[in-house]
Amino acid sequence: MHPTPGSADEDRRFGELQKGLERQFRDVFPDRNAPRTVVVIPSLSIDAEILAKIAGVQHYEERMLCMLMLLRLPNTRVVYVTSEPVAPSTIDYHLSFLSGIPAEHARRRLHLLSCHDASMTTITDKILERPRLLQRIRDAIDDVAAAHMTCFHATARDRTLAVQLGIPMYACDPALDDLGSKSGSREAFRRVGVAMPDGFERLRDERDIVGALTELKHRDPSLRKAVVKLEEGASGEGNAVFRFDALPAGSDVETWVRGQLPARLEYVAPDEDWESYLAKYERMGGIVEAWISGETKASPSVQCRVDPLGDVATISTHDQVLSGPSGQVFTGSTFPAHADYRLDIQAAGEKVARDLAQRGVLGRFGVDFVSVKEGDAWRHHAIEINLRKGGTTHPFLTLQFLTDGRYEPETGLFRTPSGDARFYYASDNLKNPHYRRLTPQDLIDIAVENDLHFHGATQQGVVFHLIGALSQFGKLGVLCVADSHDAAQRLYQDTVAILDREALVDPGA
Repeated sequence: MHPTPGSADEDRRFGELQKGLERQFRDVFPDRNAPRTVVVIPSLSIDAEILAKIAGVQHYEERMLCMLMLLRLPNTRVVYVTSEPVAPSTIDYHLSFLSGIPAEHARRRLHLLSCHDASMTTITDKILERPRLLQRIRDAIDDVAAAHMTCFHATARDRTLAVQLGIPMYACDPALDDLGSKSGSREAFRRVGVAMPDGFERLRDERDIVGALTELKHRDPSLRKAVVKLEEGASGEGNAVFRFDALPAGSDVETWVRGQLPARLEYVAPDEDWESYLAKYERMGGIVEAWISGETKASPSVQCRVDPLGDVATISTHDQVLSGPSGQVFTGSTFPAHADYRLDIQAAGEKVARDLAQRGVLGRFGVDFVSVKEGDAWRHHAIEINLRKGGTTHPFLTLQFLTDGRYEPETGLFRTPSGDARFYYASDNLKNPHYRRLTPQDLIDIAVENDLHFHGATQQGVVFHLIGALSQFGKLGVLCVADSHDAAQRLYQDTVAILDREALVDPGA
């Protein structure tokens, strides 16, 4: 009999299981030949209304297919569960990157399971609703004492799943989620003395928003814009911009803001409106921050990890590629962040990481910044903590798995075993309506014919992901690895040009 979800008994059992992760980290993780099982639950447990606005979001479960490269460890099993079956050609494509392991040997240790359910319900709920599927996952685990579960974003339901599987979860306890909320992020930045935009947190309703916007304008009469943010959001989809540029001289700011708020909020999410946005705000709360202005701006991020022993490590830095009318929609990233500031944001991220580690945070997370160049120096403002894997996680993991290289904290560079630096440009949002003419198999044929591969000899090249979104949404992801930022950018541009051209080719003509 399993503990009741959310009960004290479940909390106790979860805590016991997590202690086993400490032992595994000491005894199993360092030994490449040690038998183990990794259960991958590529959850996207974010507000369903926000997720519904992201094209092809159901295929984002494929972003964690980079975990299949764990099969290069000869006694490792991977159990990968998705809402719908992943196309065999997509699996073959990812297995083709394994080096030194015959594909047949890897396939014997790969267990692909599916809920056969395309609804917007989280994959974890789908699994928990299907006891026979849950049992198949248990049956695929060779030894629970050498197994763990990993997920994109852990929730209370993922904790329930881990308990019912009887294995620990290498992710942050969902009970600590508030530390990664927009308000929790600001509180963490304040605790460790990391600069952030002027603003207010723990807001609950329209009155709070009006009060915060009014006070920001009083503090800085030159302020032209502010950002209203939901506590939970993805790719900027919970944000809205308020402009003060039409404020009449000499008018009462609070009265004007109250009257203008419903009409003047500019939403990042398409098809959003005031009634819907306010309802979500009243349900989850949020913050209001001053807009950071500057002629030369960047949006870097730093990724950190707290391991099961409580040790903190910097994993990577990136410059985020943002789009949308207000430049708040995450579409990709370049690695590493610019040399002018990557060590500065790394130091700031480590301050935050040490604070979170003291509060029990486990696993990977990111800290995002807005940076402005002032003269020859950069000024950095911490924006939020993403207490989960993010859009920069799978590209870096892929680079790590492909090259067996390591991140060098003292320089902020990634080096291959031979000491060569590697850079990349990655996007989850390469879109063209003509791509809908292509199937996953077509994409692989195009890659082969045009040499769009990752080459083991040079440790440079192209890797595609989100392949399942190609035919329905004309969308896919791409990682371009090279020996410099400029070369990675050129490789990306060449890849886009080839795909654009090939999508219009009729082979039978």
